[in-house]
Amino acid sequence: QVQLVESGGGLVQAGGSLRLSCAASGRTFSNYAMGWFRQAPGKEREFVARISGSETYYSDSVKGRFTISRDNAKNTVYLQMVTLKPEDTAVYYCAADRYNGLPRFKESQYEYWGQGTQVTVSS
Repeated sequence: QVQLVESGGGLVQAGGSLRLSCAASGRTFSNYAMGWFRQAPGKEREFVARISGSETYYSDSVKGRFTISRDNAKNTVYLQMVTLKPEDTAVYYCAADRYNGLPRFKESQYEYWGQGTQVTVSS
């Protein structure tokens, strides 16, 4: 069992930066691939980023602006977001995938989810 708690969301102006954190419980955190997803109002939840071992993957919409990283000693995964745009406004969720191999981008493939943190980017 893995419990995930996100933090770091907030209101920021376009062009600004935020760093999201996701703290995980459990002694096997390092065995999981971790992902970030987001859901904007009226839209489906979408993949943002994934870290599996040292491999990272990003959606095209955030590539070059967002960076996913993890600190296994702290059981925490991060999402550094820069050059934020109004279209980045969404609730951001972290998720854990027991399968730590080939990259997976569908939310149904992730076993554990946090409660989400709101990110609002004003124009």
